[in-house]
Amino acid sequence: MTYRIVHKTTYKYKHPVAFGNHSVYLAPHSQGRQRCESYKLLVTPEPATRSERTDFYGNRVSFFTIQEPHEELAIEGHSVVTLDGEVSWPAQSMAWDEVARSLPLGLTSASLDAFQFVFESPRIKPKPEFAAYAAASFPSGRPLAEALLDLTARIHRDFEFDSKATNVRTPPEQVLRQRKGVCQDFAQLQIACLRSLGLPARYVSGYLRTTPPPGQPRLIGADASHAWLSVYCPEAGWLDVDPTNNLVPSQSHIILAWGRDYSDVSPVRGVILGGQDHKLEVAVDLEPRPVP
Repeated sequence: MTYRIVHKTTYKYKHPVAFGNHSVYLAPHSQGRQRCESYKLLVTPEPATRSERTDFYGNRVSFFTIQEPHEELAIEGHSVVTLDGEVSWPAQSMAWDEVARSLPLGLTSASLDAFQFVFESPRIKPKPEFAAYAAASFPSGRPLAEALLDLTARIHRDFEFDSKATNVRTPPEQVLRQRKGVCQDFAQLQIACLRSLGLPARYVSGYLRTTPPPGQPRLIGADASHAWLSVYCPEAGWLDVDPTNNLVPSQSHIILAWGRDYSDVSPVRGVILGGQDHKLEVAVDLEPRPVP
């Protein structure tokens, strides 16, 4: 499947902004079964300077500076992405506790890259309470891939999706207590559980294609930014799971970027001078196109 993606973010400020310096993670990944065919970033007002680089985790990030007064900022990421093939889930895998013990001893580039995702990050700190919640899914000797699916299903069952219960700064500890949140919260909670067991897990930012109810038209701009996670399995590489929907991401998930947690890959962030309060509007549209 090939998708045409438009991600539009609009800031409307209460007072004029004299200066703005921004970074944007809106260029989809090209790796494995996902290929970014094209990407274009449109910004209004026109930036005085702009640049692009690849960050430490291999994500493509754009920077721009606006030096003229403005009361509205519009950022549009236009891309075309192709997904080839089906996701294969390993029929067998190492025991999770064997993975946790052996990973620090690995000398391959893949294991060394994965090991950095065992440690705490700005928004996720391994703690005994996370390990205690995960323990029911991770008895000693259980295969990692099997335990991972079980924990994903439990989070989906035990936690309620509530867009008003949290915000972008809500810590996983609070989510664990209140049992409510959104996709970002559930992804970071599961990462906290896995890291608390000594397993490498990374945060994935992307898109999820939505399906309208039967008989209703597809609404332009109604698709969603989404978050899930990946866990490193020595025999199979990185395994993606989506605790919000209790599934293995496949043809409806588009990867934008990955990092230690949300703070590494926030789609749009910046520093402004002026503006005071602002109103934020975000619209995402994924238009599917069959592969020729």
